[in-house]
Amino acid sequence: MGATVIVVFLVIVYIIKKTIIIVPEQSVYVKERLGVLNGVLKSGFYFMIPFVDQIRYRQNLKEQTIDIDPQVCITKDNVSVEVDGVLYLKVIDGEKASYGIDNFMLATTQLAQTTLRSEIGKLIFDNLLSERDEINGRVVSNIDRATDPWGIKVTRYEIRNITPPKQILLEMENQMKSERERRAEITISQGEKESRVNHSVGERQESINISEGEKIRLVNEADGRAQEITLISNATAKGLQLISDAISKKGGKEAVSLQITQEYLDALGIILKTSKTTVVPEALANIGGVFEGLSKITTKIPQVGE
Repeated sequence: MGATVIVVFLVIVYIIKKTIIIVPEQSVYVKERLGVLNGVLKSGFYFMIPFVDQIRYRQNLKEQTIDIDPQVCITKDNVSVEVDGVLYLKVIDGEKASYGIDNFMLATTQLAQTTLRSEIGKLIFDNLLSERDEINGRVVSNIDRATDPWGIKVTRYEIRNITPPKQILLEMENQMKSERERRAEITISQGEKESRVNHSVGERQESINISEGEKIRLVNEADGRAQEITLISNATAKGLQLISDAISKKGGKEAVSLQITQEYLDALGIILKTSKTTVVPEALANIGGVFEGLSKITTKIPQVGE
């Protein structure tokens, strides 16, 4: 009796389980009734007829990734390269994904490999790296068109590695090394050129500064000499004006004559002391005439003060 109750209980639980179905978010279930498509169940709560309805396929609507294994591809110039990548796709039609193809994941992977080989075969090796984005775009476009009947949307494809043969890798390294050396030489030569230019500019500026300084010095000296000449001229003119004023006064001529005679005699005395042979001017032959002239001058000088 107890065993029968347990069996009945288990049967009831099984029937309830078969009757109630819950579809999670971002999923679709394909339902068949007696082996015939009966509908596609989206996320939610559903009742089913036990032993009549059944869930045949469960499809995930989230974006999925497929690793594309490394494969050997031959470029247009007959260079063998090993390429791998990753493919991103999502199911947009659960019915087509279930009945359009047996295994859409495997089929899409193989399609990605063949499409990639075809696209790489259109390019030469030197353009593979520079046109990587273009290759990815063309692979996605071709696969997406091919998988449309399967209810699959290919969102993107990314090449991960492009591995050329070892010999080509060595040649690429040598080429990069020579390119770096060439750029280093160019940088050094440009630095030396700039250094020479800066040095010449500095020397030129120094010469300009020296010439400007010399010019300013000469101008200052000329200004100084001009001022000196002006001062001397002014002083001389003032002295001459004073002499002229003194001469024009009463007794001025006699005073000037006395001054000139005195200076003349002083100079003559110096000559007589320093020279052994002296030539006496004819005007001094009559020394009496000299003193007579001096006497006249001295008698008139007091009148100047009057």
